[in-house]
Amino acid sequence: MEKNTEMKNLFQLDGRVPVLKAIPFGLQHILAMFVANLTPITLIGVASGLSQDQIAFLLQNAMFVAGIATLVQLYPVWKVGSKLPIVMGVSFTFVAILSYVGATYGYPSAIGAILVGGIFEGVLGLLAKYWKKIITPIVAASVVTSIGFSLFSVGTRSFGGGYTDSFGSAENLILGTVTLAACLLFNIFAKGYKKQLSVLFGLFVGYVLAIFMGKVDLSVIMSEGLIALPHLLPFKPEFHLGAIIGVAVIFLVSAAETIGDTSALVNSGLNREVSEKEISGSLACDGFCSSISSLFGCPPITSFSQNIGLINMTGVVNRFTIATGAICMILAGLLPPIGNFFATLPESVLGGCTIMMFGTILTSGIQMISKAGFNQRNVTIVALSLAVGIGFTSGTEADIWHIFPQIVQDVFAGNCVAVVFVVSIVLSLILPKDMEIKKEAE
Repeated sequence: MEKNTEMKNLFQLDGRVPVLKAIPFGLQHILAMFVANLTPITLIGVASGLSQDQIAFLLQNAMFVAGIATLVQLYPVWKVGSKLPIVMGVSFTFVAILSYVGATYGYPSAIGAILVGGIFEGVLGLLAKYWKKIITPIVAASVVTSIGFSLFSVGTRSFGGGYTDSFGSAENLILGTVTLAACLLFNIFAKGYKKQLSVLFGLFVGYVLAIFMGKVDLSVIMSEGLIALPHLLPFKPEFHLGAIIGVAVIFLVSAAETIGDTSALVNSGLNREVSEKEISGSLACDGFCSSISSLFGCPPITSFSQNIGLINMTGVVNRFTIATGAICMILAGLLPPIGNFFATLPESVLGGCTIMMFGTILTSGIQMISKAGFNQRNVTIVALSLAVGIGFTSGTEADIWHIFPQIVQDVFAGNCVAVVFVVSIVLSLILPKDMEIKKEAE
């Protein structure tokens, strides 16, 4: 009976779960987002002209900061944090703007812009009660749905091997397919709570196969010593108005994604509507932890949609369980062998696990739309915001933005979530409340 209670607690926000049973579930969350947490730094660092050594210690710092931010999200400090099982990591949303800022003004200017922009979003979060009402249920549902759509290409890129010359190779496709099949088969044949470990099992099978295929370089695991402390202020922040404005605008886009992620998690994981306090705490954590991240030389931190998808799949929402994963992330930042081990996980293995998880975010958005109701007004908001957001940002049509200033292109041309957010809010504000088609009296 006690064992059944412990397992049921995995699906309770504050249930008691033994450490040894909690660790596999927490580790599963970290493995699902680990490479995605590190990739943005590499892209931004290369564009900004940083050396490989500089990028290497920033990667270590990023693991440490992501773990700290996740703990703050799980166990709030004052009003900062949502008390929800949200996993934090380095955001992909800022790659384009920070690459531009780093190349144009230098990486220290990017750090200064992140420091200011993070404070901006954090204060915005604390003041959420004054503006939260404009984020209506149908706006949140539209944003969540667009997040699902936007992640499909991310899952496909990972499945094919990531941003490498071997993208789409037979080896990568085999790895991705075997990993996905392992996840599905484990989910079908495992019993009870063990079904919720399907992603971890898939990662294990894919990793072992990758070793035999020669896709994993195990020699790098012990290449940097046993212990390394994070580097505080590796770059002295510089403040350039143009950089600050550009990055602050993207923080608004990131805030929209965080609202969507938080709403999706509460809606599907806890089966209720998200509260104003949870939105406020989640955004405050995003912002202020991003400013802390800048002090370690890293890009902004935000909620990870990959993990929202994992919660949708497994139903595991226990905060303590997720916290064990956050502690693993902190250890990865302090102990290079752990971080190097995680970093050797091939992209195609991750893609095999995440491609279905991203689909669950889309279905969560559809469920939220259904709860909001399919009246004429809601259908108009969803239909137009998704049509414009996805259509105007697809790779083949993104040139539609070419007449706009560069900053507008950086914000919207490749980010369907940003476009959906703006269009859905505008429509929600201007459309009449009663748009139902009234039948003429016979």
